[in-house]
Amino acid sequence: MLPGTNRLKKKKDFERVFKQGRGLKESFLSLKLVKNGLGETRFGFVVGQKVSRKAVVRNKVKRRLRDIVRSQLGGIKKGLDVAIVAGKGAEAADLEKTAAILNHLFKTSKLSND
Repeated sequence: MLPGTNRLKKKKDFERVFKQGRGLKESFLSLKLVKNGLGETRFGFVVGQKVSRKAVVRNKVKRRLRDIVRSQLGGIKKGLDVAIVAGKGAEAADLEKTAAILNHLFKTSKLSND
């Protein structure tokens, strides 16, 4: 599970990321990020009803994304707020494909230290 210090929780934080952040898109995932001035990088996950009308499916997608981010947390730069938005197709993709797309987004955005 992703630690609480690494999660975006408040509505105002999500709004700031979506209004001020720069974004990237790859396949069914998009990423928005903005500096936060804190010592930690915080992540938020958005899976809308366009992905699936069933909350069970949307929550499964969020759990997968959280797990991938948690495993990559050591190699990610500090001091950013990141929103990861899953689009149509995220529910059908397997864990490996989702991880590959997310890693590519991290490298493209220079979010990972690699």
